[in-house]
Amino acid sequence: MKQGRLQYGDIINYIALTLISLSMLFPFLYVFSVSLTDPATYVQGEFILLPKEFSLDSYKFVLGTGQLWNSVKATLFITVVGTVLNLFVTMTFAYVLTKNDMPGWKLFTYMVLFMMFFHAGMVPGYLLVRELGLMNSLWALILPGLTNPWSLFVVRSFYRSIPSSLEEAAYIDGANDLTIFQKVILPLSKPVIAAFSLFFAVGLWNTYLSGIFYIQDPKKWPLQVFLSQMIIESNTDLGSSANFDDVRQVQPPSETIKMASLVLVMIPILLVYPFLQKHFAKGVLLGSVKG
Repeated sequence: MKQGRLQYGDIINYIALTLISLSMLFPFLYVFSVSLTDPATYVQGEFILLPKEFSLDSYKFVLGTGQLWNSVKATLFITVVGTVLNLFVTMTFAYVLTKNDMPGWKLFTYMVLFMMFFHAGMVPGYLLVRELGLMNSLWALILPGLTNPWSLFVVRSFYRSIPSSLEEAAYIDGANDLTIFQKVILPLSKPVIAAFSLFFAVGLWNTYLSGIFYIQDPKKWPLQVFLSQMIIESNTDLGSSANFDDVRQVQPPSETIKMASLVLVMIPILLVYPFLQKHFAKGVLLGSVKG
């Protein structure tokens, strides 16, 4: 009887999980389907869930805008350079925070702790970027957010889980702190490095608000800003827009343009995530073992 109730409960769980999974997959299926639907078929209202006639016209339209490639270059720059700099600052700063005997250790720790609960806000951030002369520069999307308190504390916790005897043995062999960090700590930190590489890369790839605030030149727009402008202007008259002067072809329906744009933005992250997934989960769990 008890076993029967358990099987019944398992069936309910499977059904519930299946429905939840389908509800999460449905938006992705809808986006892919609309983006691949023939514009004429879509305009006639014959689209249900799977397209009757496939077409790549929407992708050709989006990829045919020369401005898109400028935004791809800008986004790749801030993603690659920003991720490297974010990792460098986070990994080194977190290692410094593990050195309790370092002069000023309490000051740095309390500063990071303070920033975890209090943030200057949008206007001070804008004024800081403007005073630094970074307006309309891609560096304005990278430098103000080189690290964050949560990342520092997670990485510091991971460092503290490494046996101190390894560092002591290196000290006895004559190594200094920099050598120990390079040859002992970093090689043991690959899971955390992989996890935070994904964190930082996804965050930078999805740069949007800071792109609107700090970048006025359309040629330097991050991909998210460019696509948002394309979606907005596709609802009006994209061909007459000053930002899309190179588009002079027949415009597909705005809805298919939106979906094709979303797919193009999602694909790079969807391709990268499976390769880092195991390191992603392992790295975050290792960093959260000790406080």
